[in-house]
Amino acid sequence: MRKVLLVEPVIFVYMFAFSLMSPVVQQFIYRRLWEEEYNSTVISSSNVSHCEQNKSSPTYVMQKEVQEKTSVFYMQLDLTGAIPSLIVAFIIVANGDRQGRKKSLALPSMGALIADIFLTVISYFSLSLSVLFVIAFISGLFGSMATFLGGGFAYIADLCHDEKQKTTRIAVVDLIIGAVSGLAGLSSGYFLREIGFTGTFVTASLLHLVNIIYIIFFLEDTISISDFQQQAPVSYKELLKETFSGVYMLFKTAPSKKRVLIIVLLFTFMTYLFTAFGGSSLFTLYELDEPLCWNEVYIGYGAAAFTSVSLTSFLGVYLFSKCLKDIYIVFIGIFSYIGGIVMAAFAKTTLLMFLVRVPSLLCLMPVPVLRSMLSKVVLTSEQGAVFACIACLEVVTGTISLSVFNTIYAATVVWFSGFSFLLSAGLCLIPLSALCWLLCTSWNEEDLALLVPEEVSSIDSIDS
Repeated sequence: MRKVLLVEPVIFVYMFAFSLMSPVVQQFIYRRLWEEEYNSTVISSSNVSHCEQNKSSPTYVMQKEVQEKTSVFYMQLDLTGAIPSLIVAFIIVANGDRQGRKKSLALPSMGALIADIFLTVISYFSLSLSVLFVIAFISGLFGSMATFLGGGFAYIADLCHDEKQKTTRIAVVDLIIGAVSGLAGLSSGYFLREIGFTGTFVTASLLHLVNIIYIIFFLEDTISISDFQQQAPVSYKELLKETFSGVYMLFKTAPSKKRVLIIVLLFTFMTYLFTAFGGSSLFTLYELDEPLCWNEVYIGYGAAAFTSVSLTSFLGVYLFSKCLKDIYIVFIGIFSYIGGIVMAAFAKTTLLMFLVRVPSLLCLMPVPVLRSMLSKVVLTSEQGAVFACIACLEVVTGTISLSVFNTIYAATVVWFSGFSFLLSAGLCLIPLSALCWLLCTSWNEEDLALLVPEEVSSIDSIDS
């Protein structure tokens, strides 16, 4: 059977299923906690959820309590799966340089399939929500999202022999992720309305099953592992040693200026991801609460608006990369996010909440550009190591971000639910400061003389 070097369908299907489940699981937890706590269902109509807005009403107090409990529960759930996924992502993605990329794609898909099957059982038989913690841990053992994205972007980097096209190619993948996330978010409300939670979980399970079949039987690996198959099998101890030594040597053997550049870029990526992911992760809870009181369909519409943001961010990367250095594109994207999240903090009407996406049209640009900048800095044989670092940072940052912002949201939702959004905007000063420092140190072409000759061509594209 002839195989293909086309990973985009894998990313499309996985991200659709993942993005379909994300708002659905949050709403599932919200409704189940409400039912368990108050022995009643959430009141809603065909348009907007009729949540209580009278602060003196007992129902209003119930809403706030469920908001707080859902926020804390979701934070604990994310922490449960984060630790195992961090370890797995580091090992699998880093070893992809020697053992191929397909494992980084197949394992998370299998873990997601198992998790969705368990969710189906919980929903159908009305099992306790505590079982979700077991599901999160099992899914983490298979690598989860971090391993999948790390392997996917490393796969793309392997295919890009022209460094000038790498930023655009990675931006295309981020466009696919954003567009699919919006499409899945839009669909989620209708899935819930037509087939309920159980049917939606079954649908996601089938999508992951199709993905696994494609990865195993149709997708060709970018790394040849024939040489490794001929060698004697190594022990787990030696495998771990090789994994950590690859990442260690990435920093150990690099010239000082290259090492500092990698660290600053990773720090910028991590801090921006922390602020952006933490702030945007609260949108569903914020929209469920008063005064917006959105139901599942409106929440789907809001998630679908993310599609326009991903498209405009891609167009921004494509156009700006022709006339601006990568670092300036990152600046523009961060300021775009700040404008949108500040507006969200004061959005009290449905129209204004949708208009939040207007100033945020370029907020996704920093993510693919920073990934590309890091990929350009390292050699071809170091792609797995650098994307393993990125994947681990995504897990750590995402977990801490969810924990911090959900805790803060739970503590501040009663007196000002938009406080977490303002905090997110303020924290953007950290990545902005790191970029300003990078500019002030004047990373010019003469710095390349400090690097080994074979690395010059890779880094030259960052300053061009």
